[in-house]
Amino acid sequence: LQLDEIYEDSEYVHLVTELCTGGELFDKIVEKSSTGRGCFSEDEAARILYQLLESVLYLHKNDVVHRDIKPENIMFETSDEDSNIKLIDFGLARKHKQSDAPMSTIVGTPYYLAPCVLNKSYDRSVDLWSVGVIAYILLCGYPPFNGANNKEVYASVQKGLFYFPSAEWGHVSHAAKDFVIR
Repeated sequence: LQLDEIYEDSEYVHLVTELCTGGELFDKIVEKSSTGRGCFSEDEAARILYQLLESVLYLHKNDVVHRDIKPENIMFETSDEDSNIKLIDFGLARKHKQSDAPMSTIVGTPYYLAPCVLNKSYDRSVDLWSVGVIAYILLCGYPPFNGANNKEVYASVQKGLFYFPSAEWGHVSHAAKDFVIR
């Protein structure tokens, strides 16, 4: 997301960014998965994931780790069907060089956390884990790791077991499943 201006008054720092009018990826997932016809097609998911990976590559080349990549932090520029996406909300992001000691603070949103975050020893690869979780959600409409509360979600993430039930995944290619697994 492009930062255009910064204003500071006696109480706040105001960040002025470009306007994204297409809404959150989260809302599109909810909308598409509520139809009963699955979620995004593989082509649609691939287009979104390609742009997301380009964003992550840019961040990592600049030694920035986002640490909270999730559908709520991905906006569409416009409401057009083929709109580009923008990664937003860098409130948990931090500078981290590959040569730095591992990070240890547990931050992020439970469904998208990598197990190493919960183990308090992680690096920039946590952003790629989150992209994999998003890939899973884009293709079926629900997260691979779930639970009734954060503790149960954390336990599910720690186990790292997920499945491709044929009802939602029967039409998905082996290549797409392989992408999620990797």
